[in-house]
Amino acid sequence: MSSSSSNGSGSVNVSALFDAAHAEGVLSPQALQALTVVDLGAQIQAGLGISVDDVQASEVVLVTVMPDDSGSIQHSGHSRTVCDGHNLVLDALLSSQQKDGILFHTRYLNGFVLNPFRPLEDVVRMHSKNYDPDKGTPLYDQAVVLLGTVLAKAQEFTRNGVSARTVTLLITDGADCHSQSARPRDVASLVNDLRRSENHIVAAMGIDDGSTDFRKVFREMGIEDKWILTPGQSAQDIRKAFQVFSQSAVRVSQGAASFSRTALGGFGA
Repeated sequence: MSSSSSNGSGSVNVSALFDAAHAEGVLSPQALQALTVVDLGAQIQAGLGISVDDVQASEVVLVTVMPDDSGSIQHSGHSRTVCDGHNLVLDALLSSQQKDGILFHTRYLNGFVLNPFRPLEDVVRMHSKNYDPDKGTPLYDQAVVLLGTVLAKAQEFTRNGVSARTVTLLITDGADCHSQSARPRDVASLVNDLRRSENHIVAAMGIDDGSTDFRKVFREMGIEDKWILTPGQSAQDIRKAFQVFSQSAVRVSQGAASFSRTALGGFGA
């Protein structure tokens, strides 16, 4: 599963990172299988971004956002709102006193990497020129890729003596209908492993489509109720949900004790 491709940071052996995580008990056999049953190396490589050697910090916070770029976002008139929400999270982090230790990653639901992990000042904002939601909803497949990327990057830092905490937000306005290989249990095995290590938060936002029970969908993916946001269809509701997530992401960046309190309390912390 290793990839020879490089993303500005030299090639990282993704397969070796996962094997090490499994050997250390961080990654369960089920989660390892979910990551290796299909060769995801190149997809994960594309998100790893900045080299660990180029980060001058003793601890880092990895913030990851997966905006939905399915056609229904456009049809329901939410394109601008999703862009605004993503950028709102970025602005909140930029105002954090710990901003120098934060790396940001944006990967759209259909796999396009807008921002591999990079410092906040280098993050590309979402706008109509780089975001055209007109695709499908491979929610499970891409959740596995996204969480695999988060895990690989965190593992890369910890193996180099740098403490890493992560907070990840998956966004969708519909149930999965295009995944080829992953199932909810595959995502859940990864989410459970990440949660067990107590350095990771995985959250999800389900934008109301009038029919999907997002709490049920996300629970099956292993995401805890306290980390599920279910905004209505108004732009105001959706922006408010992004605001809630951004507040949690900022709290996560404020050190280990703040991370633990936030992880325990969820969005209500």
